[in-house]
Amino acid sequence: MPLQIINSVATWILKKRIHQMELFLKYPHEVQDELLFNLIKAAENTQIGKKYDFSSMKNYATFSNRIPVSTYEDLELLIEKTRQGEQNVFWHSNIKWFAKSSGTTNAKSKFIPVSSEALENCHYKASKDLLCLYLNNNEESQMFTGKSLRLGGSKQLYEDNNTFFGDLSAILIDNMPIWAEFSSTPSSKISLMGDWETKLPAIINETINENVTSLAGVPSWMLVLLQKTLETTGKSNLLELWPNAEVYFHGGVNFDPYREQYKKLFPKESFKYYEIYNASEGFFAIQDQNNSNELLLMLDYGIFYEFIPMDTFGMPNQRVIRLNEVELNTNYALVITTNSGLWRYLIGDTIRFTSLSPYRIKVTGRTKHHINVFGEELMVENTDTALTKTCKEFGCEIKDYTVAPIFMSDKQKGAHEWIIEFKNKPDNIENFRKVLDENLQSVNSDYEAKRHNNMTLSPLVLNVARENLFYDWLKQQDKLGGQHKIPRLSNERTYLEDLLSLQ
Repeated sequence: MPLQIINSVATWILKKRIHQMELFLKYPHEVQDELLFNLIKAAENTQIGKKYDFSSMKNYATFSNRIPVSTYEDLELLIEKTRQGEQNVFWHSNIKWFAKSSGTTNAKSKFIPVSSEALENCHYKASKDLLCLYLNNNEESQMFTGKSLRLGGSKQLYEDNNTFFGDLSAILIDNMPIWAEFSSTPSSKISLMGDWETKLPAIINETINENVTSLAGVPSWMLVLLQKTLETTGKSNLLELWPNAEVYFHGGVNFDPYREQYKKLFPKESFKYYEIYNASEGFFAIQDQNNSNELLLMLDYGIFYEFIPMDTFGMPNQRVIRLNEVELNTNYALVITTNSGLWRYLIGDTIRFTSLSPYRIKVTGRTKHHINVFGEELMVENTDTALTKTCKEFGCEIKDYTVAPIFMSDKQKGAHEWIIEFKNKPDNIENFRKVLDENLQSVNSDYEAKRHNNMTLSPLVLNVARENLFYDWLKQQDKLGGQHKIPRLSNERTYLEDLLSLQ
C-alpha cells in the first residue's frame, strides 16, 4: 500500500477519537464521577474492596472518608503479595506487569502495578490520543509516511513468580500492537537493550537510514542521542539526515532549558514540539494545542483525580479536593485512583491549573523535590524558568543542573548552592550567577523576600560542573538512559555532595 494512503487512513482513524474527547471536555465532573464509581464497582470483591466495604459506597464523601491518601510505602505489602502471585488484592483482574521505578526520591525500587486495563485504556489509548490531537491541529501532517524514533527505557524485562517487571517503556514496547511496531524505529530488540553505552550506537546505526518523521523520548537523553548522531554522520543538523522530521513528542522533564538546543538540531519554523505528562502509574495529560506549554488533563483514562493544595500538604489541616474545587495558579500535589488498583495514591508530582474550561495544567515539580528550608517555597518550575531566561540572556546552553540548600551555621546565613553543567559556558560566570539570582527572585516572590537585603538568604553559590559530571554520576548509580532524570531540587545536600565529590 502506498505510504500516502497509509498516512491518510491512519490519520482518519486516529482523528475519530476527537468526538469522544468532546464528552469529557463538555462534562468533566460527570465523567470523573462515573469513572470513580466504575472503579469502585469493579474492585468491590477484592481484598481492598472488602476492607473498605466498597459495595456500600454511594458517594464521593464516603469514598474520601473511608480510604486514606496513601504513598508507595503504605501499599508496598499489598503490592508484594501480588508480585508473589496472589491476585484479587487491590484490583479485580490479574496483575502480571509491574513497572520498576526508583524515581529520583530514593534508591529503593518501586514496583508499580500495571493492569491489562491500564495498558489498553490508559497508556496505549493516550499514545493514540497524542497522535490524534497532533493530527487534528496539523492537517497537512505526513507523519505516517515515515517512522517514529522512540527512545525508551534501558532495562530488560525480568520474570519473577509468573509476574514481569521492568521499565514502563519496556513493558509498553513488549506489549505493543503490530501497527505501532511497524511505524517505530529502532526495533524492539534494540529498544530493550540494557546497556546504554552499547544501545546508543546500535540505535544510531539502525535509524540513520530510516525516514524519521517524528521523535519521542525524554529531552535530556534524546539530546545525547541526537548529538551523538550528528557526530557519527558528520551532518550539521538533523534535517540533513531526516528532512521529513516534523515533530518531537517529549516529557519527563521541563523542556524549556533544552528548547534552544533542539531548535538548532531541527532548524525550521514549522517543526513542532508536543509535551506529554505520564508516569509508571498512568498517563495524565497531553498538549492539545500547537506552540503551547499547557497540557490537557485527560479525564477518561481510568484515573480519578484529587488534589492537595501545597500550602496544606503534610500539615494537620491538609485538604484533599476534587476537580470541581480547583483554582487557577495554585500548586497542588496530585492524588490518583487508577484502573490498576492504586487507591488515593500520592504520586509525588505537583501541578497547577492554567485553565478550568477545559482543564489544562502545567507540571511544576515534585512534592519531595523543592527547597523550603528557609520558607522560600522554591519549585522546579521556578528554577527552570529562571535558568532558561538567564541562558538566553547570556547566549549559553546547559546539559543539567541541581540545587541544594546551604544551611545556616553560627553567624552564617543560608543560601542556595547550584551546580550546572554547561554545553557552552557564559563568558562571565560571575555575571551569570548574579543575573540568575535576580531572575530567580523575579519568578518567586518568597525567594525574593528572603533575599531582600540578604536578610535571610545570601546570594546563590554557583559551581560549574566538569564535562560529563552528571553522566558519570548517573552511570555510577546505574541510571543511564531511558526515563532516569537528575533530581533538580532537594531540601538536603546528598545529591549535591555526591556530585561535588566527583568533580
